[in-house]
Amino acid sequence: MSPSVTTAQQLGQINGTIVLAGAGKMGGALLLGWLGGGLEARRAVVIEPHPSDEINLLVKRGVRLNPSAKDAGAIGALVVAVKPQSFREAGTALKEFVGSSTLVVSIMAGTTIASISEICGGAVVRAMPNTPAAIGRGITVAVAAGNVSAQQRAVADALLRATGSVEWTDDEQLMDAVTAVSGSGPAYVFLLAEELARAGVAAGLPAELATKLARETVAGSGELLHRMETPSATLRQNVTSPGGTTAAALEILMGPDGMQSLLTRAVAAATKRSKELAK
Repeated sequence: MSPSVTTAQQLGQINGTIVLAGAGKMGGALLLGWLGGGLEARRAVVIEPHPSDEINLLVKRGVRLNPSAKDAGAIGALVVAVKPQSFREAGTALKEFVGSSTLVVSIMAGTTIASISEICGGAVVRAMPNTPAAIGRGITVAVAAGNVSAQQRAVADALLRATGSVEWTDDEQLMDAVTAVSGSGPAYVFLLAEELARAGVAAGLPAELATKLARETVAGSGELLHRMETPSATLRQNVTSPGGTTAAALEILMGPDGMQSLLTRAVAAATKRSKELAK
């Protein structure tokens, strides 16, 4: 991962200790992004009862693991990356790291600013990243509580931008749909690669070749979409010759029970579940 110069400068200018609560896949990706972006290892604290081998290696580089709030020093920000279902229990211990105006950045699905404020306190930013953060290509949407200052918002932006791009919204009600589209979205893309390979086998291809073709096609198409400003619909049309093979396939995929219907239902189900997690 290679954060932009601006992001790296912002990370280097953050005052105090950055506390990461929960160092699983997403929390770990954020931590690596911060360290790669210029945050000194000694200024990173990880609160994690079951640290992975990767986290233990970072501890050898200077990251501090499970210190008391007193030993953590002045807190610049607390980033909460625990499972939403565990937050109420974990939040009691995390509250020791939070003062009335401490920046608290949450990446927990479905957990509202009001809930975080009630359990942890502080000035809360709610964010939803996604797993491409692991390679610096994530997309995060964030919303700030009313008591978050402009400076704190800049700190949150730098912490989140270390693993990809960041979009801000003023409407927290959008976060459940954000979770359903981009937070869960990588799984939909991986499923596409999985099922495309399976369909290739059904059409007569050897499994290894079908898997290779599906993976590279999905990855290459995603990179093309990333590099070009052309709308996705136009890119699709550019591949589709009238009466050709692609048109025959799209007639199925764009039919009444095709991808639009399936994805609309899938995103609705994920949005509903995100709202349920807030209860």
